[in-house]
Amino acid sequence: MDSLEASPQEYAPVAALDPEEDRHIRQQLKEQGGLPRHIAVIMDGDRRWAVERNLPKTEGHRYGRESVRDIVRACGQLGIDVLTLYTFSTENWSRSKDEVRTLMQWLRESLRDEVSELHQNNVRLNAIGRTDGLPAPVRMALKNALAKTKDNTGLLLNLALNYGGRSELVDAFRHLATQVREGHLDPDEIDEAQINQALYTSGMPDPDLLIRTSGEMRLSNFLPWQMVYTEICFVSEVHWPDFRRQHLYEAVAAYQRRQRRFGGA
Repeated sequence: MDSLEASPQEYAPVAALDPEEDRHIRQQLKEQGGLPRHIAVIMDGDRRWAVERNLPKTEGHRYGRESVRDIVRACGQLGIDVLTLYTFSTENWSRSKDEVRTLMQWLRESLRDEVSELHQNNVRLNAIGRTDGLPAPVRMALKNALAKTKDNTGLLLNLALNYGGRSELVDAFRHLATQVREGHLDPDEIDEAQINQALYTSGMPDPDLLIRTSGEMRLSNFLPWQMVYTEICFVSEVHWPDFRRQHLYEAVAAYQRRQRRFGGA
């Protein structure tokens, strides 16, 4: 059984960057040029983080919320166009009922409590996935947050909710099949552009950079169509609750050093 006890050291927050150092690093990254337009993140390691501290596994999810806040703020300050967070996958329903219930509760609370700051920072919230399958209270909180931020023009924050990459492709192909059946689309006209338009991410640039924390090295059914040429950064030594903007900056700097050829010479 998970212990509810934890020492102050186990609960100690990750040290924040000095504000002046933070501004200096951001300025350097901007001057370097070639920032990723779209960053996608697999926020992995919440449960491992908690187990290592002898805490209930759900505590890892709670502490991961502060990581989300910091990364969203940092991406907005860097001038990133799109940030997509793998928040809850179609496979996550297979976890224990207690864990899923807690995740849904914290998701609803986060949508309710964070929307004011998002709005103040000109962040536009979006959701991708089969959101109709979420519990009604979560859908209501999501609807309110989407409505409040819909006219914002800064960072586009995508929450992948009840998301699965194969499910997205199934939904896209069903949409195209319906268009063909109703006579709006010739099957011979279906190409990559048509499929792109049918995806949840229609109108968005593909991710330039994928960051995955906590040591696993796989895509886990996340944006498989969109990430055929995405640069991948595995941050193996950091669980998500300990991931902060300094780790983001390191990943962005590594991305800037890479030469993207997209299959060419």
